Amino acid sequence: MLTDGQCAVLAPLIEACRPHKTQHHDLRRTIEAIIWRCQNGAKWRSLPAEFGPWWMAAQTFIRWGKLGVWERLLAMAQQHGVQLGRTFLDGSSIRAHQKAAGAAKKGGDGTRRPAGEALGRSRGGYGTKACVIADGSGRAVAFSLAPDQAHELRQAVGLLARLPGVPRWVVADRGYTSHAFRDHIWNLGARPVIPLQRHEAPVACPAWIYHNSNRVECLWARLKEWRAVATCYEKKASSFMGVLCLAASLDWLKD
Repeated sequence: MLTDGQCAVLAPLIEACRPHKTQHHDLRRTIEAIIWRCQNGAKWRSLPAEFGPWWMAAQTFIRWGKLGVWERLLAMAQQHGVQLGRTFLDGSSIRAHQKAAGAAKKGGDGTRRPAGEALGRSRGGYGTKACVIADGSGRAVAFSLAPDQAHELRQAVGLLARLPGVPRWVVADRGYTSHAFRDHIWNLGARPVIPLQRHEAPVACPAWIYHNSNRVECLWARLKEWRAVATCYEKKASSFMGVLCLAASLDWLKD
């Protein structure tokens, strides 16, 4: 349940980014139902009766996901300013629940999923690769989704483009090691802080900057307190992106 203070902060943002500005029947109750379900990872039909009809919350969440409402909400939650002194890139493999990973496309071999699902097979089974770019305070700025077997480096350039400005430092782990990516960061006017692989020639990687890379790991730890983030219950990528953006939005607004 949202407190009156949380609702006072969240309600104007939702009102500004939601579609069809017609009167919504008990919008606060619907938003509370969506948050409760995403935090607990329950079935929509398991919503407590106090939240009203389960189908109303489910339809609102799915429809708004398709329309990009949750992504706009995350952007609006950052209205206090994104700290671009340092930015952090990191990816996380999210295991898909059997209900999300089932029912592959008919006639397929099961190894390729439809593009709208962002699901793929890796050693751990079906899952989604969720990549995030975080600001200097360790808060999520934007997300990108790909099948679990995809390399997270492929998402990095697109995530950098979604920053509201040019950062001073771009910090990432060895998974982002690439001379081409380092050159891209330099061309933006930023400085890369990415550790080397053993076979690579030495480049500058200030230890005092990289030491703070745990901030993005702490971000994932906070987000995965939501059970619907720790496990992907959504078949469609737009819905799982909605879960991530909603959790990240409340992470921005909690202070």
